[in-house]
Amino acid sequence: QPQLVESGGGLVQAGDSLRLSCVASGRTFRSYSMGWFRQAPGKEREFVGAIKWSGDRTYYADSVRGRFTISRDNAKNTVYLQMDSLKPDDTAVYYCAARLGDYDGTGPLDAWGQGTLVTVSS
Repeated sequence: QPQLVESGGGLVQAGDSLRLSCVASGRTFRSYSMGWFRQAPGKEREFVGAIKWSGDRTYYADSVRGRFTISRDNAKNTVYLQMDSLKPDDTAVYYCAARLGDYDGTGPLDAWGQGTLVTVSS
């Protein structure tokens, strides 16, 4: 299982953009589909989006579709979450996660990062 480390969180204003990165250890990153999740204060963790191991399929929650974009660079063992038109409701700790093989946003995951905090002010 890869070790995952997120970065890129911070404090932004509503309407701003932010890009999160998640770097994975190991040589098998290209075999893992990657997911992004978030957990707001007092709420359960929720699915944000995912990208297939091959990079040719993405999935998004309705709440972020059209504003967030997931991409990956297998040569850098990195998955990205580009967040545009941010809203205060997007404030949360964002986590990346990995699943060997296919992943469409449902089912268990094999590894999790420690999270990075995104705060969107109004």
